[in-house]
Amino acid sequence: MSDGAAGSDFAELLRELKDRSGLSYGTLAKRLHMSTSTLHRYCNGDAVPADYAPVERLARLCKAGPEELVELHRRWVLADAQRGRKADAPEKRAAAAGTATEPGPEPKPEPKADAEAAAEPVRDPEPAPGPDTVRVPEAAAGRRGRRIPRPALLAGITVVALLGAAALALQLPSGGTDAKNTGTTAAGGTAAHRTPGNSAPPKAGSSTAPPSSSGSSASSASTAAGAADGAAPDGSSRPADGGRATPPLTVDTRPYSWESPCSQHYLINRGPADVAPPPLETDATAWVTAHQAVSSGEQYVTLTVQGSGRQTVVLEGLTVRTAQRSSPLAWNDYAMGYPGVGCGGNVPTRSFTVALDAMRPAVVPEAGHRDFPFKVSGSDPEVFYITADASAYSVDWYLELSWSSGSRHGTLRIDDKGRPFRTSGDNGRPAYEFPLGGEAWRPASSPSAG
Repeated sequence: MSDGAAGSDFAELLRELKDRSGLSYGTLAKRLHMSTSTLHRYCNGDAVPADYAPVERLARLCKAGPEELVELHRRWVLADAQRGRKADAPEKRAAAAGTATEPGPEPKPEPKADAEAAAEPVRDPEPAPGPDTVRVPEAAAGRRGRRIPRPALLAGITVVALLGAAALALQLPSGGTDAKNTGTTAAGGTAAHRTPGNSAPPKAGSSTAPPSSSGSSASSASTAAGAADGAAPDGSSRPADGGRATPPLTVDTRPYSWESPCSQHYLINRGPADVAPPPLETDATAWVTAHQAVSSGEQYVTLTVQGSGRQTVVLEGLTVRTAQRSSPLAWNDYAMGYPGVGCGGNVPTRSFTVALDAMRPAVVPEAGHRDFPFKVSGSDPEVFYITADASAYSVDWYLELSWSSGSRHGTLRIDDKGRPFRTSGDNGRPAYEFPLGGEAWRPASSPSAG
């Protein structure tokens, strides 16, 4: 198969799945959290996704079968390899050009007069390689075949190692603790120190896990946080507590908000006869708790962040942490919207998406919306809307909010009252809907993902 055929075959199968689904490019792009133009380029063969995750999610949204998923992955691998060869071609051409222009051996000098020959320095012949001689590759040596005595090479390595150790020692704080990585919570506790770059979640039941800043815990902490806003007794911006007390902000978390009833589904390990009718959005938390339900397909989380003191707090960013990933739950899927009743809604100003199926999920702003940082204060809160979707996995996850205020900074963990959020894929699960004015759940007339 030629390089061009690999990319066109991949795009052809994508178009076939898209056309068979009956969904528009705009609808699919919204559910995949990508732009419509990007999806067009994938299906037209103008571009190949760098990661297979969005390809798999698209195929599952289009109800691809197991054999189609295998074939689609095979074609993507070939198309991705073709793209890699195209990217390497300019580098190879440049390397070839560099080799062609490499200067050849120096011409032998013309015979000179005896006086000139006596004035020139005499070069010793190049010694034969011995046990203490190391040949340096041509690229590192700058010319072919240059040899460096082993003692000189070892001495150079030792000097570099000593300089690196000295630079590392200068960068480490004297106290041995990085204040930026010592997170604090809205409940007033201090989170355990976490090594930078370590994204592993705290173990269940561990006493070092940071307490939750979500739900009622964050709301009830506002009074205490207001009393410790980080200001010095003289009113200056210098923190009186060294930056380790309660942070000057609160986060109220609603993990069971609805973007619209039609888009909200829950997985429940019960039959339809044992499930109560769909609740109102205001009663969703109690309904979910009573049925031990799990957000199906996507979860819509609303965060209200507000300063608790006089100082402005800068919200530097949100980070997604995956606590656990497993196969989708084999439970029944229940839709909150009533069949035949139209649903609508706009996209709020501070809207972000999280693709939980990705290898490294990230908080991404909706198209046309601004990204972090933001500023909040006691009189100027911000509301963020996070849509996290899962198709191929059941994912336990939480968020970390980085903040700074004056010389203080820290990280807040945001979760579901001390537990991670939980979102599961729902492809192929038995789906049920509740007719408006009806008395019982009935099998859905359309797939749960529709």
